[in-house]
Amino acid sequence: MSNILDTSIMYLSGVGPQRAESLQKELGISTFGDLAYYFPYKYVDKSKFYFTTDIRSDAVNVQLKGVISNFRTEGEGRKQRLVARFTDEKGSIELIWFKGIQWIQQSIIKGKEYIIYGKPNYYNGSFNIAHPDIEDPIKVQQSGFQCNFSAQYSVPDVKNSKFTSKAIARLVQNLWKAIATPIPETLPRYIIERLRLMTLTDALRAIHLPKNDEQLNAARARLKFEELFYIQLNILRFKRDKMEKSHGFVFKTVGEVFNTFYSKYLPFPLTGAQKRVVKEIRADFLTGRQSNRLIQGDVGSGKTLVALLSMLIAIDNGFQTCIMAPTEILAHQHFETIKDFLKDMPLKVALLTGSSTAKERRAIHAAIEDGSMNILIGTHALIEDDVKFQNLGLAVIDEQHRFGVAQRAKLYAKNKVLPPHVLVMTATPIPRTLSMTLYGDLDISIIDELPPGRKPVKTIHSYDAKRLMVWKFLRDQIAEGRQVYIVYPLIEESKNFDYKDLTDGYNAILKDFPPPKYNVSIVHGRMKPDEKDYEMQRFVKGETQIMVATTVIEVGVNVPNASIMVIESAEKFGLSQLHQLRGRVGRGASQSYCILMTDYKLSQDARRRIEIMCETTDGFKISEEDLKLRGPGDMDGTQQSGTPLQLHIADLNHDGQLLMQARSVASDVLDKDPTLSTPENEVLRIRQNVIFNKEQNWSRIS
Repeated sequence: MSNILDTSIMYLSGVGPQRAESLQKELGISTFGDLAYYFPYKYVDKSKFYFTTDIRSDAVNVQLKGVISNFRTEGEGRKQRLVARFTDEKGSIELIWFKGIQWIQQSIIKGKEYIIYGKPNYYNGSFNIAHPDIEDPIKVQQSGFQCNFSAQYSVPDVKNSKFTSKAIARLVQNLWKAIATPIPETLPRYIIERLRLMTLTDALRAIHLPKNDEQLNAARARLKFEELFYIQLNILRFKRDKMEKSHGFVFKTVGEVFNTFYSKYLPFPLTGAQKRVVKEIRADFLTGRQSNRLIQGDVGSGKTLVALLSMLIAIDNGFQTCIMAPTEILAHQHFETIKDFLKDMPLKVALLTGSSTAKERRAIHAAIEDGSMNILIGTHALIEDDVKFQNLGLAVIDEQHRFGVAQRAKLYAKNKVLPPHVLVMTATPIPRTLSMTLYGDLDISIIDELPPGRKPVKTIHSYDAKRLMVWKFLRDQIAEGRQVYIVYPLIEESKNFDYKDLTDGYNAILKDFPPPKYNVSIVHGRMKPDEKDYEMQRFVKGETQIMVATTVIEVGVNVPNASIMVIESAEKFGLSQLHQLRGRVGRGASQSYCILMTDYKLSQDARRRIEIMCETTDGFKISEEDLKLRGPGDMDGTQQSGTPLQLHIADLNHDGQLLMQARSVASDVLDKDPTLSTPENEVLRIRQNVIFNKEQNWSRIS
């Protein structure tokens, strides 16, 4: 059955070949369907008419009905403007145009009634409206598109573009004149009836041309549900497919290696959350299916220890394990931590990074090929072709969002018999609605407790003008034996950003904290790996009291004696990054502090971010607030799990309940018809193939 939405936009009234090319190039609109799904970003309420005498200085926009008369031009050259008198039943107001003067004079008929809409400005004792929207009430009535809510469309940021919001609105009206028959449904009738949803035809028309609030809300509900439903249907289909077809190694034994470590060398008692997550992972290992599990946990919650316990189970069953980290600093940190945990056990642990020497590489390659290497920790170096495990059973990926899916796929292919079990760790707490969309095909475990004895970090907001007080506090803390991080957003001064930079900051700190009484380390991204490691080790060993750094220390630095984090130009950072940086302190027994330094002049969003950081140390609360402030952003299919490039109408921050409903309905559909092969679900199968018809569907890789 032909679908009018597949018609080329060239054939729409008011378009033609040349304009069709511009629509495709500037807005990505090639068909009637593309235009139908080019949703407004906001609506202007035009349900109320005002009289000119009702206008007040605090009015945002007003809609008036009356006649236009007495055109005159004022000024010369670029300062020339057209002024007209607009009169209604109660009074009059001036209308002003600075552009399109000739067109306005030719188009407006003096003495004819018009509807005008715009923002009043108060100047020289009276109100005026500059560049008002003007409509002929007779033509509006004849068009059949009288709406109380006027749709506003995003327009391209292209020089000399002819596509204004109003131009797009006119094309939309022409579209609905052209659509004479119902648009084929994209949801089965039983779902539409069960949820009492609008038909697709009614929803698409009402989203552009709503008659009232109720109709607009119903249209939004239908279109948002459908968008979220197909995302969840895709994710759940692949998850179920993996569960049925993706066979994995069975780790039956919890043996001598695990039990010896747990009973003799466990550094501290596990929290209830850690025990729960280890049990969940253990259950995965017994199913005979490949495990794909995401471990979410706040900074310092003990994810690495949980990963190690899981690796020990794999080792007990005769398998090798690995951890892949996104940076050398983090890989080094994992290596040192795990080597320290296992120092009294006869297990072989090695580190492989881009900085490993040829001699080190040869020894490591030989050990992983003959099976004598138990745990290999490294960076992207782990996925090089010459890294050949004998029997990789478990792969742990830390901060997986920093790796591309193709990179992770290469790691999974390291075992030729079956893919290894996969544990993905992140210290960036993800709101539930977002994790259900981005990581909906993974099983998720949450470590929501901190180890006993950890004191919450006290976060303080201080202005640059109070720097002397902050520096005194640092000197007092250093005198007590503590160490300090000072983090800058930039390495060098930039003409584009008015932020503190590390180079100037380092020189200033050397003056304020002079040697030999104080010693200062410096670490940033332009340093060579061995230079960074040298400076880092000086700080770790306590040879320096202050580390001046950029965000390279955001992850992977664990110095329990460092109890103060100063973040310069804190307004530059997002909430998640601020939280990550704060997580570098609070790792020892002493009370720790995070000091957020800013200028007095802050945007509303920046001020709110600072307030949130001072109010809570709960990473999950912070992630929810971060989602509210920033939105979910684009979700690229080659980075995330089977989601479309972006959400067109749904909002993960505000549509959490709708997302849950969509997932529940998708799950019910697949329970009854896993392959979507019944006649009533044919529309789902066809639509899903259209939406997710990509060259490579990365959903199969978590």
